Amino acid sequence: MIEPDRTEWQVRCAFNAFCKRVLKNEVINIFNERQQRHAKEMTFSDLTPQEENQLYTLDQQYEGEEGQSVQVVGKKITPKLLAEALRTLPIEKCKTVLLYYFFDKSDVEIAELLEIPRSTVQYRRTSSFKRLKRFLEEHADDWDD
Repeated sequence: MIEPDRTEWQVRCAFNAFCKRVLKNEVINIFNERQQRHAKEMTFSDLTPQEENQLYTLDQQYEGEEGQSVQVVGKKITPKLLAEALRTLPIEKCKTVLLYYFFDKSDVEIAELLEIPRSTVQYRRTSSFKRLKRFLEEHADDWDD
């Protein structure tokens, strides 16, 4: 009867040794990954002006884009006109419109993000849409690019 207990003990010891080896190798891998990442990292203060300029771009989407207007019911809607219409909205309504129409979020998702009731999201969205429609109808003909 001593033999089965000894075999079980040996299996446990072998399993423990295997687990310790796996954990030790994982620690070594994590340490090596951190060292490699640290060697590649650089603080913003260490960047040259040329490197800093590569971190951002300026939005020049409206330059030379006359062909990107949309003709709707005889009115010309340009990207600039649409952007100006969005600027007329209060910030809360603008966020709602952007999240719904440009980021394909549902009313429930927007309500969770902004921590407001879903009915408020629906009201903001529909009232903003009416306001944008009114602005575009009034300004589409006399808007100068």
